[in-house]
Amino acid sequence: QVQVAESGGALVQPGGSLTLTCAGTGFNVGDVIMTWHRQVTGKAREWVATLAPGGATFYADSVKGRFTVSRDEGKNRLYLQMDSLEVEDTAVYYCQQFDSQTWGQGTQVTVSS
Repeated sequence: QVQVAESGGALVQPGGSLTLTCAGTGFNVGDVIMTWHRQVTGKAREWVATLAPGGATFYADSVKGRFTVSRDEGKNRLYLQMDSLEVEDTAVYYCQQFDSQTWGQGTQVTVSS
């Protein structure tokens, strides 16, 4: 019954911004470790960001300074704000409830001019 579902993926231009949403079901996003990962077809899934219950955040070097992970406990949603997007950010982005190893279905982000 623990489920997560990503949304918000889109086609954006280099330098643009996009915010992804992860809707949680069956748990409170503020009580568990939540992560964002991304994956390009044919390559390994790559860790992007983590938000811990106490509010600590962690980012991969490739997105540090450009991406921000946050949550809204009232809406039970996790967010990934992506700024200064680069072509290399193109991937399917996945939300994960780390505690139960639960993944969402992914949402496509394409950065292209």
